[in-house]
Amino acid sequence: MAKIIKVEQKMPTIKAKKRVAAYARISMESERMHHSLSAQISYYNALIQKKPEWEFAGVYADDGISGTGIAKRTEFQRMLADCEAGKINIILTKSIQRFARNTVDLLETVRHLKDIGVEVRFEKENINSMSGDGELMLSILASFAQEESRSISENVKWGTKKRFEQGIPNGHFQIYGYRWEGDHLVVEPKEAKIVKLIFDNFMNGLSAESTEKQLEEMGVKSYKGVHFSNSSIRQILSNVTYTGNLLFQKEYVSDPITGKSKKNNGEMPQYWVENTHEAIIPMEIFQAVQKERQRRRELGVLANWSINTSCFTSKIKCPICGKSYRRSGKRQRKDSNEVYYIWICRTKSEKGAKFCDAKSIPEKKLKAVCAEALGLNEFDETQFSERVRQITVIGDDTLEFYFTDGTVIQKKWKSTAKTDWWTEERKKEWGERHKNKFRNPNRAFYNEFTGFIKCGNCGENYRSQGKTYADGTKDRYWRCSESCGNTAIKHSTVQALVCDVLGIKKFSEEQMDAVIEKAVVSNGLVTFCFKDGHTESREYEEKKKGIPHTEEYKRYMSQVTKERWTPEAREEMSKRVKELRKERGKTWRKEK
Repeated sequence: MAKIIKVEQKMPTIKAKKRVAAYARISMESERMHHSLSAQISYYNALIQKKPEWEFAGVYADDGISGTGIAKRTEFQRMLADCEAGKINIILTKSIQRFARNTVDLLETVRHLKDIGVEVRFEKENINSMSGDGELMLSILASFAQEESRSISENVKWGTKKRFEQGIPNGHFQIYGYRWEGDHLVVEPKEAKIVKLIFDNFMNGLSAESTEKQLEEMGVKSYKGVHFSNSSIRQILSNVTYTGNLLFQKEYVSDPITGKSKKNNGEMPQYWVENTHEAIIPMEIFQAVQKERQRRRELGVLANWSINTSCFTSKIKCPICGKSYRRSGKRQRKDSNEVYYIWICRTKSEKGAKFCDAKSIPEKKLKAVCAEALGLNEFDETQFSERVRQITVIGDDTLEFYFTDGTVIQKKWKSTAKTDWWTEERKKEWGERHKNKFRNPNRAFYNEFTGFIKCGNCGENYRSQGKTYADGTKDRYWRCSESCGNTAIKHSTVQALVCDVLGIKKFSEEQMDAVIEKAVVSNGLVTFCFKDGHTESREYEEKKKGIPHTEEYKRYMSQVTKERWTPEAREEMSKRVKELRKERGKTWRKEK
């Protein structure tokens, strides 16, 4: 019998097409450059679609953007995201310069694309990123491209310098109070009045912040039509252009790769051009303002009369954190006008003793020690201001004085804060509070804060009130006894805040009563008043407790979910997620 062999016909394998995209970029906005960009896009469209083994994946083009960085190139970023999503296999670009002029950016980007299987081809240099010597050639040529960018920058600087030498500004800059008409600056009358007001206010002793408030009330907006900030006001006060003259090269670009500008403090030559336009502010007034600005800088906070300062402001320094001491005061009694002041480290005042435990100093004792250091019978503010440059607090009992003549001396001191602050009236008030506290019928439970928490709105005591949740758990809140609308605070929150200001791990009623007189609650802020007269504040926010679901409700929701989560619904959701991944790349979860 004849042997029969069946010959199976093999199906031809169809090679998958490569998805090919192109990247184009121009760095200057002009009609000629726009034509160049259009030509690049047309060229790549035709090139990619001409080859049958390639599939057109798009042309990405950045218009008028520098190649020294990639952060601002939106099309470049979109191309990288599409590479991450698997939409591109090959990227074509005209040259290394079009892709990136920054060597680091270029190599990092090409290496990353290589890791995810995307090939980059540079036509002019004939480099393929997947080839063996591709990265070496890229490193060498990219360095040339970066240096070329630096060379172009130097040429631009040279051209700018020549224009400055001829008294020609580098473009039409924006300035409040003027508008450009051709190549000439012309006064804008309405804005010029505001500029004069800003200079007049400053010479009359007002701060930039005070002028800012005035302009806000007047409805005056900045050059760009937004709020007139105090920083803009300070820039106007320092801008010599308002005198009718121009000063060129106030700033310069130190590195063409980063493109960051630096203030010119003598590193580069400056060019002074007189009488270039109409003045809004006379030169003598402008110079007087500069002298006043310098004087205020030297005085610091003391220059601003709207801030409540004393001769000790900015002179007492903390050796632990380096901050200045600030003044804190409390009235001796509700019906008294006498205020007891202490000086406390700013860090300790704002953040608590666990951040800085520098010793606080009562003002009465501070003045007495200063008088002794100055050799006076009683403290004199004028002599102190003239002779003492700085005081450093050392430990718990020493003040180090730095005099303006260079002398340095140390003086010992001992606090009498408790004696000064803890008057007979306060002792009596404290005793009455504790009597009420121990008479409280709930003494066995929540009593440590009875009479201790005061309302910052109406001054009345806070009272505790229990709360039972649906799950059977209990909690206790403190609320104003007059129901004035002030915020409530949990018992546990008060305990935690007391621990924080005292720097202790576990709440102790004895430690609290030993040093703290009361806590004043005012809409999310608790201010602790200490027996030595100083205060410390802490913010708080109570989160509402959710009601747990019953087992019956859980079973109901489970059944509803099963009914709604059909195979069709799952498939639809899967499609949506895949589309999101393709559109957004790695960041698809973060977008909302």
